Amino acid sequence: MVITLGLFLVIPIVMALWVSLLHWDGQSNPFSGQAEFVGLANYRDVLTDNGLDRTLFATSLRNTVYYVVLTVPLQTCLALGLALIVNQRLLRARGALRTTFYFPSVTSSIAVSTIFLFLFQGSGAVNTMLSWIGIKGPNWFNDPRGVLSLLFGALGIINPDRPSGLLADHSFMGLSWFEWLSGPSVAMSTLILLAVWTTSGTLVLIFLAALQDVPRELEESAAIEGAGRLQMLRHVIVPAIRPVLFYVVTLSLIGSWQVFDQVYVMSQGGPANTTLTPAFLSYQAGFSDADFGQGAAIAFILLVLILTMTVLQRWVLRERSPRPRRNR
Repeated sequence: MVITLGLFLVIPIVMALWVSLLHWDGQSNPFSGQAEFVGLANYRDVLTDNGLDRTLFATSLRNTVYYVVLTVPLQTCLALGLALIVNQRLLRARGALRTTFYFPSVTSSIAVSTIFLFLFQGSGAVNTMLSWIGIKGPNWFNDPRGVLSLLFGALGIINPDRPSGLLADHSFMGLSWFEWLSGPSVAMSTLILLAVWTTSGTLVLIFLAALQDVPRELEESAAIEGAGRLQMLRHVIVPAIRPVLFYVVTLSLIGSWQVFDQVYVMSQGGPANTTLTPAFLSYQAGFSDADFGQGAAIAFILLVLILTMTVLQRWVLRERSPRPRRNR
């Protein structure tokens, strides 16, 4: 096992780390001295140096932050709610429900992304159904404006097409604060909806297995004490499945930061890079721009971000011991 992990995991990581220090087009041998050694230049280009590379990387971070912040809570809450419904002892056809919920997770992501692309295009089924109730659907994959800016624009608070003020005059990593805070685009919102629908089924099965291990005595004792459903969920069920909840959130967090295939099929990072993600930017740098060094550097920056977010999430969800009461 150690040899296998070394050959197919550790050694490729070390090789990729070396490539991230090179300017390599993927054609020559990166270990023969033919590729140009540039040190940390690839990392500086996307993190500190003013230019297009840093702006694109900042844009991908902004998009992914909105994707993670919305996708992880939505799919976790939806999966837990569905698992609670399926776990009811008096519910009939629980096996059929489990199969129904899990089916999107085993379907090819490329196929599902293609279906969503047809559903949400300008003349697709979603806009057709919205027209039946007198609503003109948006041009889902061509409007680069954020949904928050569109909402505030509809309320007359800001002008989403011509922002002004402090948010437009100040910037961070090449993006104005207005761009950072304008929210996900309509296209990114569609990707979030797709991710929640396709991944919740797997999380339902994980939560269902955890719920079936919760001792019935705890629930019966809480019910005798007069605990309602919300109190039962908060004080009995959630503490009992805390390790599984941490596991689910960790899986969702890692998968959300690594989103690639839906972007590749549905938008290629458009419109105006509002669905660009670090994983797709890494692929684009290597296979489209023939700059595998920068692509590897972006991948390692993404690795550091994922590890940081995982440690932070572990700290937030840690089990806290109750504080001792002071005697007065």
